[in-house]
Amino acid sequence: MLARLAVLALALAASLAAQQAPALKAEDCAGCHDAGPRTGRRQPGVPPGFNAAALKASPHNGVDCTACHADIKEVPHPEKLAPVACGACHPAEQEQYSASLHGTAASHGDPYAPGCKGCHGTHNILRPSTPNSPTSTFEIPKLCGGCHREGTPISETRGIPQTNILDNYTDSLHGQAMYQKGLTVSAVCTSCHTAHFVLPHTDPRSSIAKANIAKTCTQCHSQIERVHRQVIRGELWEKAPHLIPACVDCHEPHKIRQVFYSQGMSDRDCQRCHGDPNLKTTQAGKSVSLFINQAEMTEAAGSRHSRVACVQCHTGGTPSDLRPCTTMQAKVDCLPCHEEQVNKYRESTHGTLAAKGSPDAPLCTDCHQPHGTRGHRDPAAPTFSRNVPTLCAKCHLTGKKAALRYNGTQQNVVEHYRESIHGTGLIQAGLTVTANCADCHTAHHELPASDPRSSVNPANVATTCGQCHKGIYDQFTASVHSPNVTRTGKPLPVCADCHSAHSIQRTDLTNFRLTIMDQCGRCHQQISEAYFETFHGKVSKLGYLKTAKCYDCHGSHDILPVADPRSHLSRNNIVATCGKCHTGSHRQFAGYLTHATHHDPKKYPFLFLTFWGMTALLIGTLVVSGTHTALWIPRSLQYRRQMQNGNAHPETGTYVRRFRRFHRNLHLMVISSFLGLAATGMILKFSYASWARVVARLLGGFEAAGWIHRGCAILTFTYFFLHLRDLFQQRRKSGKSWRRFILSEDSMMFNGHDWRELVGSLKWFFNRGPRPEYGRWTYWEKFDYFAVFWGVAVIGGTGLLLWFPEIFTRVLPGWMVNVATTIHSDEALLAVSFIFVVHFFNTHFRPEKFPIDTVIFTEGMPLEEFKRDRPREYAGLVESGQLEQSLMPEPAARDQKLWRRLGFTALGIGLFLIGLIIYAMLFAYR
Repeated sequence: MLARLAVLALALAASLAAQQAPALKAEDCAGCHDAGPRTGRRQPGVPPGFNAAALKASPHNGVDCTACHADIKEVPHPEKLAPVACGACHPAEQEQYSASLHGTAASHGDPYAPGCKGCHGTHNILRPSTPNSPTSTFEIPKLCGGCHREGTPISETRGIPQTNILDNYTDSLHGQAMYQKGLTVSAVCTSCHTAHFVLPHTDPRSSIAKANIAKTCTQCHSQIERVHRQVIRGELWEKAPHLIPACVDCHEPHKIRQVFYSQGMSDRDCQRCHGDPNLKTTQAGKSVSLFINQAEMTEAAGSRHSRVACVQCHTGGTPSDLRPCTTMQAKVDCLPCHEEQVNKYRESTHGTLAAKGSPDAPLCTDCHQPHGTRGHRDPAAPTFSRNVPTLCAKCHLTGKKAALRYNGTQQNVVEHYRESIHGTGLIQAGLTVTANCADCHTAHHELPASDPRSSVNPANVATTCGQCHKGIYDQFTASVHSPNVTRTGKPLPVCADCHSAHSIQRTDLTNFRLTIMDQCGRCHQQISEAYFETFHGKVSKLGYLKTAKCYDCHGSHDILPVADPRSHLSRNNIVATCGKCHTGSHRQFAGYLTHATHHDPKKYPFLFLTFWGMTALLIGTLVVSGTHTALWIPRSLQYRRQMQNGNAHPETGTYVRRFRRFHRNLHLMVISSFLGLAATGMILKFSYASWARVVARLLGGFEAAGWIHRGCAILTFTYFFLHLRDLFQQRRKSGKSWRRFILSEDSMMFNGHDWRELVGSLKWFFNRGPRPEYGRWTYWEKFDYFAVFWGVAVIGGTGLLLWFPEIFTRVLPGWMVNVATTIHSDEALLAVSFIFVVHFFNTHFRPEKFPIDTVIFTEGMPLEEFKRDRPREYAGLVESGQLEQSLMPEPAARDQKLWRRLGFTALGIGLFLIGLIIYAMLFAYR
């Protein structure tokens, strides 16, 4: 009080003096004092510099020099002036300062005691709100650190502990918030110690005294009671502060959560008992160790609890008791520090089970070590990304409690994950950015997929996956599969529908590329069925990867309606889309009907008519030829019995040549090419049958089968043109005109004999007449011959169109590819069925020829058989005298054996293919 009166008296005296004499202005002082800041030590007799510019920028602008330097009455003035009394204008601050550590030290003459100008300056005083002011929030730690840091005179001469205050503060949470994040609202020295009333913590008036520290901290941490309500009962803050630890007991004032004051209940108190490795107790009949290895809780050991005191977790203790823990709560509640995580856990499946007391429920300590808790970025932590699958496997591995709890509905979850692209990337390749269990199911809020809040609920799956797959997520949310685009009551596909939940595969692997089409078919059933009727679909069924799948045309995640200009199948983009596989793609080629079906006569009339036309041809041909064969069999059996009863002439070993070597070689080309075409073509036509995939693999895969098919096609065209060339040569040798050559009796062209032989054969079948006397060629052989011409023209022509669609569609419309596919497929089926059934019977299996007729290979047949089988040709040779020229020796037994084996092999392959075709048509599931 006396100090305040003295200050007021001085101020009054200065005011009276100012009224009696005219006030001196700054310009009066500038006459002696040079402009600019004061530099160096003051020299006697030399007026110090006067920083008028700084004064003008300060809050003291407009204050006369004599208002502060009150002992100046006139100029020149005495060289030594009295100290400036700031309390004249700032009495409250002066009073606080005088009572503080700084003020009392200054009153005792301590040369290191800071005064007003030591912190605020002289003429260059700036307001604290000015950024470059030494008393601004950002500069305060540096200002105080001028004295309170290691190496300063005050730390060396006073022996004050905590000489590293500035460095400790810089590394603390407050300092990091200030200097690393620029948060000027963070606490600085004056926030806790005040600006002028700095007192030791032992002084009850001090802002950092134990009784006052909570009030000081709550200036910023206003919700401290609410945060700590689980640890400390709220009323204890006010009613019994001595029973609870002060803020600085847990949060060291400058290092923040690192070092604890010795007063109160500390870790050392707990370690008196729990530091003993032999300390044990009995729980549920089992001996349980109570030893706590404090070394595991250090920062060096990586523990996130290294800055957490025992009493922060084990609450409710009584510090005054010898054993404070006797009154502690039985269970640790993590909520005060981890409120968000604990609240999520309580809502989760794990938390609800724990609330019910289920032994299957994992608790916090099951995933996080209770004392040596490590952060999830620590490779040694159970919650480290690469260790999470192992952590979850403790319960969710097949046979463990979580898997058993759900009655087998969650079997092999962990095993499937480990084999998935995520699991192999994380566990085998060590890619810690790869998704683990917690990335999809969250770390604390695990909920069943049926719960709308769950991260794996269908409505949330895309967002969950989008945390990593951001680009794909953006494409998906703009596609037709997104609920943002397609408004429908039907469920729309999400990531897990196509990629599965746990057994996620690489999208470039065979299994994924082939099975994804079935996934599309679950929603687009009709379109999928139509797709599998096309070439693309059939070869995909056979495991061929290089043909277009659904996503190759429609896109994987950016699927849009065809009418959308951005769609892969829009008019602007479809040529380029086809061009990814079909080099040379053009507008007309893109007119190919990708999902066309022959079942829709209104939408696809050409396909409808083509299919039923080919079906009628197939059925009609097989019905007529099958009826002919059925009528032939009983008469052929009777004819064979007549031959066996001695009506046949004995064999003489003489053979009649019927074919040239050229014909034999040509027929070998026909056999090999036809069998190759049939085998490789039928696996495509019946791709839905299981045997088709087996045969494709035996042939080296569908790609190899495709090259075999094309090679056999080239061989077909080769023998066809070789035969045509031979016809030209034979016509030239005969000296006949084309008309006479084609219409001659021995020609392959149909003539009157064929009609008469057909009628005669039918009479013979019904036992209404003798067996006809067949000549050089029978009517059924001529039918087979012209069937080759028809087949090469129809099958070969459509095959070329399918082989080179980009070229042919420059002339033909794109839908002709669809028509060609139907014609090529059905005509090939007709050819295979006819050859392997009707032709085999007519030539080899009719009783009088059974089991095989090798005349085409041996080039001749026995004379006696020739007389019986071709009496009209035999009579003609005898009559013309050419029989002798046609005779040949019997082929060697070795040659006959070779040709028989070859013939039986071809027959066996043909019959085997017929069996597979019948099985596919009758029993295989489409």
